Amino acid sequence: MTKKQNLTALLICIAGVALNLLFNAVVSALGLPVYLDTVGTVTAAVMGGYLPGVVVGFITNIIRGISNPTSLYYGVLNELIAVCAAYLAGRGWFKKARGLFGAVIVFSIIGGGIGAIIPWCLGEISFESSELRGILYNTGHFDRVTAHILSGILQDFMDKAITVLFVAAIIKVVPESFYRYCSFSMWQQKPESKDVENGRMTDKSKIRVMSLRTKSLLVLVISLTAIAVSGVVISMRAHHEDVIAERTEAAQSTVRLAAGMLNGDNIDGYLKNAGNSPEYMREESLLTQIYNSSDDIKYLYVYKTEADGCCVVFDVDTEDLDGQLIGSVVPYDPALVGKIPELLRGEEIDPVVSDDQYGYIVTAYQPVYTTEGRCACYVGADVDLNPMALAERSFLMKMISIYFGFLILLCTFVVWLVDYHIVFPVRSITENVDAFSFNEESQRVLDEKVKEIRSVDVHTGDELEALYQSLCRLTLNQTEQMRSIKRLSDSTAKMQDGLIITMADLVESRDSDTGAHVQKTAAYVRIIVEGLKKKGYYTEKITPKFMSDVVRSAPLHDVGKINIPDKVLNKPGKLTDEEYEIMKTHTTAGKRIIENAVSTIEGDNYLKEARNMAAFHHERWDGKGYPEGIHGQVIPLSARIMAVADVFDALTSPRVYKPAFSIEKALDILNEGSGTQFDPKCVEVFMDALPEVKVILRKYNKDA
Repeated sequence: MTKKQNLTALLICIAGVALNLLFNAVVSALGLPVYLDTVGTVTAAVMGGYLPGVVVGFITNIIRGISNPTSLYYGVLNELIAVCAAYLAGRGWFKKARGLFGAVIVFSIIGGGIGAIIPWCLGEISFESSELRGILYNTGHFDRVTAHILSGILQDFMDKAITVLFVAAIIKVVPESFYRYCSFSMWQQKPESKDVENGRMTDKSKIRVMSLRTKSLLVLVISLTAIAVSGVVISMRAHHEDVIAERTEAAQSTVRLAAGMLNGDNIDGYLKNAGNSPEYMREESLLTQIYNSSDDIKYLYVYKTEADGCCVVFDVDTEDLDGQLIGSVVPYDPALVGKIPELLRGEEIDPVVSDDQYGYIVTAYQPVYTTEGRCACYVGADVDLNPMALAERSFLMKMISIYFGFLILLCTFVVWLVDYHIVFPVRSITENVDAFSFNEESQRVLDEKVKEIRSVDVHTGDELEALYQSLCRLTLNQTEQMRSIKRLSDSTAKMQDGLIITMADLVESRDSDTGAHVQKTAAYVRIIVEGLKKKGYYTEKITPKFMSDVVRSAPLHDVGKINIPDKVLNKPGKLTDEEYEIMKTHTTAGKRIIENAVSTIEGDNYLKEARNMAAFHHERWDGKGYPEGIHGQVIPLSARIMAVADVFDALTSPRVYKPAFSIEKALDILNEGSGTQFDPKCVEVFMDALPEVKVILRKYNKDA
């Protein structure tokens, strides 16, 4: 399926690029005020996810850039729209009217808002009154930047509305089941349906700090950004210095040329007669020719430096500044304040770069000397650096646009690659290993979990695959060890149960009329404890372990009778008070015997319940029992359960001193003792299980 899926995704990308180019060509030919160059991008992103959408957006602008290089700088917008479209589609925005409107807003902000920043930085913006940005600006409510961005969003709204409606129509026709064929796939293990949602991996894992995908993306973005920023900064700095040096040289060449054409001996005369002389007119004409010969020169002038300012000798008119009148005094430029002493001494000074009311300029000064060697004036030339600043800003914007265009493409590709080669395989392995490690069920379930782990079938061809194979071997070996341990545990449990039955039989064999008492009481105990569980009584106490411990321990409840003399144990008549006191010691003796056994075994084990049952199964709910006279829930639950089972069996079994009672009479006695002798809940569940009780009674009492 992967090859078929990738081929379909490739065709979707080709179709998306074709849609972008076709729609844009049509609206351009018709002169419509829309672009429709993202229809294919959004369609591919919605149907195939991030990678197809970004690829379509990137390739579209690469192709358009062949005929229109400016399109390259707008490619990042197409890719951003693709990323947003895939994100919004994954959250169902394209299935609801409100979501579609929201998508139009988002795309308009990207295409019109962010897209307006690019031509602004490239210096391609005009504010004609007939244009929307000019109209907004002329209202006085917006500055130039806000008016420009807002107009871009408003103008792009219709374009993105048509795009979204067209895409909504496509996804309405195409069945959603087709989407899984529209995304690129590179599964390195068996894909599971629960992990795939419309061709996208659903991330349900709980990452404690940061996922592998995020870490990989951070490394890529940080490294690429560091390289790009370093390269751009170094290149721009070198370019800036080269341009400054070039413009400075132009300014210096101009002032040297102009200074060579001026006669320093005439400067004072020009100032006295206000320039009313043929020589002044001739030299002014020469300066004008020099000014007009270079497009770089913004201002050209001749000043005589004085303590209170600069006295104008020549000032060639420019577009930006009307010529100053000869003899007028202008203050020193702030950038020259520190050089005033040198200027007053008539020394040469280094060119100065300034950014003030006259603009961003570099100024060069050249002294003009008289024949006596005195500095008569300075020729100054200002070269405009604003074109350089605009060029640098334009260059930076182009670099940023192209960089982010490639960055988004690379990030999308790297995320896709990392997902299929690392994240998805690791997640599949983790989920299956977790299911195995937290499993406490039967051996059959463990075997199924091992099969599931091996069915993941990772094939990355690297260390990850080696780790997966090691985990497969580990889980298989662990399952086999668990199988062996359970066999040994079952064997040990059977041996223990056999020993218990043997001990109980040894005790029972001394009692002449307690036939099958051990088996019957154990069966009754099982009925009672299961009934309590079913009715939800004592839920904090009745766990699967407790139930098992109680049933297994039941045969040991009378183990203390091993210490009772035969003449007392098997006396056919009623016991004397002294003999009854001896008989009652079987509870404390049983407790002592089992405690000695418990002390030899480390950890929690079922003999602890056997101790409780042996010691307290003759205690009464009302506190009138023996050996300690405890009452109610102070009596261990296992002993309360055994009390009901023991008395019922004693009543329904024949003894040397009495015949067996009928089951009806025995049940009446139990009911009468409920709440006084017995735990009422234990009696209740025993009564509810009478059909089962009768089955056991018939099995062991042939006359019942």
